[in-house]
Order: sequence, then structure tokens, then C-alpha cells
Amino acid sequence: MSRIDRLLNASAEVWRATRTPDGMGGWAQAWALASTVRARFSQPSAAERVVADRAESRLTHIVFLRDDADVQRGDELRTSDRVFEVLATFEPSKPGTYLRANCKARQARP
Repeated sequence: MSRIDRLLNASAEVWRATRTPDGMGGWAQAWALASTVRARFSQPSAAERVVADRAESRLTHIVFLRDDADVQRGDELRTSDRVFEVLATFEPSKPGTYLRANCKARQARP
């Protein structure tokens, strides 16, 4: 059991882009459901937003996950009403504690 399980108060589906040959020398991209994870969504502080803006990235949410969650940059975390694009993932200085994902939120596709 992870140290932060009791704090993870939401769930999200992890969607990952897959590429397949299109038969004409190119690639077609599609999204595939990879897993469902427990998560905690929070908003970044003003200082974290300023740093993200300098890196030309629109950080809108920080998502905390179990340390063994299979989430990586480029994935989408989907809830019933929003989609969160994973900009980066980080582990804390103490391994095995949690996984942090910096995300950009947008409305879910119809």
C-alpha cells in the first residue's frame, strides 16, 4: 500500500497515444485506454505557474498518483468532464512515496 493512498480522492483513466502505419508510408495516431488510476488533483501555486510560463507551458493542475502508476509525459488523464494532458512527471526525493504529474487541463471531447 502506498503512503498516500488515503489522500487519493478521485479516479482518472490513463489514455496513451498509439501509432499505426496508415498503409501509405505515414502513421495514424489513435488514443487507447491504458489503465485507471487513483489520483488527487490540485492547483499549482502562483510561483509554480510563473516558472511554467517561463518554460512556455500552461501548467493548470498538479496531479498526485501512486508511485507505481504507469503515467508518462504525453498521456492524457481523463475524468468525466475534463481531460488533463501530462506535461511532465516527477518522483520526490524519497523513492516509493508518490508520483507527481504536471498537467494542462482542457474540456473533454464530445
